[in-house]
Amino acid sequence: MGPTGASEHVTALPELLRSWLPGRRWFAEKGRPLRSVRVEERIALPVTGTHLLGLEVLVLSVAFDDDGPARHYQLHLARGRSAPEGAPVIGTVDTGSGSSGSSGGSDGSDGSDGSGDSDSSDGSGGETLYDGLYDPDVTGWILRAIADGTAVEGLAFVPEPGAELPLGETGRVVDAEQSNTSIRWGEHSILKIYRRLSPGRNPDLELHRALRAAGSTSVAALQGAIEGTLDGEPATYGMLQEFAAGSEDGWERATAAVREGADFTGEARALGEALAEIHTALRDELGSSEADPVTMAAYWNSRLDAVAGQVPVLEPYVPAIRAAYDEVAALGAPVVVQRMHGDLHLGQTLRRRSDGHWLVIDFEGEPAATPAERRAPDSTVRDVVGMLFSFDYAAFHHLLTRSDTPGGDLGSDTPEARAAQAWAAANRDAFCAGYAGRGGADPRAAAALLRAYELDKAVYQVLYETRSRPAWLPIPLTAIARDTGE
Repeated sequence: MGPTGASEHVTALPELLRSWLPGRRWFAEKGRPLRSVRVEERIALPVTGTHLLGLEVLVLSVAFDDDGPARHYQLHLARGRSAPEGAPVIGTVDTGSGSSGSSGGSDGSDGSDGSGDSDSSDGSGGETLYDGLYDPDVTGWILRAIADGTAVEGLAFVPEPGAELPLGETGRVVDAEQSNTSIRWGEHSILKIYRRLSPGRNPDLELHRALRAAGSTSVAALQGAIEGTLDGEPATYGMLQEFAAGSEDGWERATAAVREGADFTGEARALGEALAEIHTALRDELGSSEADPVTMAAYWNSRLDAVAGQVPVLEPYVPAIRAAYDEVAALGAPVVVQRMHGDLHLGQTLRRRSDGHWLVIDFEGEPAATPAERRAPDSTVRDVVGMLFSFDYAAFHHLLTRSDTPGGDLGSDTPEARAAQAWAAANRDAFCAGYAGRGGADPRAAAALLRAYELDKAVYQVLYETRSRPAWLPIPLTAIARDTGE
């Protein structure tokens, strides 16, 4: 994919990036002190425009002081006499002397450094380095390259058969994106650029292709992709799909129903039907296999041991949780596994206002998992449990911020707690009924497997909430108490 090493005209780039990267919303290693940033690969794209002097897709290898594994990140490095308004500025370089200025936009936002569209050359031949995804000339070139099936130095821009792309629209970065960067073209298309790269095809693209082949209507239509290699393996750099215009976020819709005391069971049932349709399509296209329940229980126990060692509040529940895992290990019969979503919750769903149809999005898998783990088959119960837990979160999280419920006693006998418990239970049942009615096996019929997956999910959430949102810790702890009878 082209020569390696930093561009000759930007010898200071690695040090600039070492200061700039931690301020990006999409940079996933904010808590790890950076040791170095190395430009591992670069691909020059033949883009011209108002601001541009040059555009390269860089693969960055980021090393850390904790001696943990290096990570690969993707950056569209643009060089210009100035940056477009709103583009995050990385820094400036004096092309005559090779010296550099400070990096811009390091306050944690993805906006510009405050200089707007000002000329940074000062008449001395200097250049501004900025994130090219914020340049409409760059995003316009990328969309045309996908439409034309362009290939540049091993980077392939691949259209999906029959896709009609909005070449007359201007691409704009979507502000809400976090772990990746998305560019939207009007009401028609959205391109997700994967900032952190891993060897192997991204499950998001892989599963969307399978669902497109199966004719699934429960996902936004796939329109194209950007593909290359990393460490000698195929890698996904971006995915283009239909923009679900006029859609409502599932989490926002569910929590609004909780606040208003509104019935949500019809929506929950429809969500169950959508997930069953997706699981059936993935099984038909990609097949299924079997897993040893003893091995599954051993994996859950290893996670339990690791989390209990870090979160003492979990310790009283460990024997009962382990007994639930042992019950699965004693089943004898293998567990059917297949490809599935892997990180399902209400925030990964959209409801179209036009027809009330539910769509499932973001098939990348659990962010904390390794690429191999995210591509590994698992029981479809895992996706079901992800949604069941999301109903718990939607029902209970608002109680944790109330001044009259300190400590979040979610299992109490107050009217508010009873109402939240009833809302969650009703929607969990409706979801399972919808799933079973669309052809999926009723997860409630496999009680031991469902309980074990719920407890494993709860153990994972205990660690996550302890580290990230301590105020929300009572939600998974309450679920553990419910499922173990403790």
